[in-house]
Order: sequence, then C-alpha cells, then structure tokens
Amino acid sequence: MESMANDFPGFDGLEDDPKALGQMMRKIGAETGEAMPAEFDEVVDRLEAGQSPEEIESVLPDLGLDNSNDE
Repeated sequence: MESMANDFPGFDGLEDDPKALGQMMRKIGAETGEAMPAEFDEVVDRLEAGQSPEEIESVLPDLGLDNSNDE
C-alpha cells in the first residue's frame, strides 16, 4: 500500500478524473492480492475508458447490491 502513496499522492480530484480513479482502484485491487469479483473489473474498465461513476451507476444500477433475503 505504501507504494500507492507514491503513485497517487492525493485522492483529491479523483472524483473528477474517472481514468485516474480506475487506475487507483486497479492498483489497490492488485495490492490486496485478493480475487476481485467480475463486477469490479467491469467498473474499473469503464472508469479507465473515461466513464463517470454516475454513468456507470446508471448503466449498472444493481451493481454491488445484495438483493437476497436471508431473513
């Protein structure tokens, strides 16, 4: 994680730069060493292509929601 601080010295402005946000998310995913769900890769790919988080949410409105009822 320490190396990410050098690559992304501040998180300021990332909400205005989808490509940088996607790159940061991809790097964080790689640094964790854990397998990420396919949805994560799709969102990161879309961000890196320049799609805003709002656009992604409108195209994939159920992304990340757990619609199961375990009660």
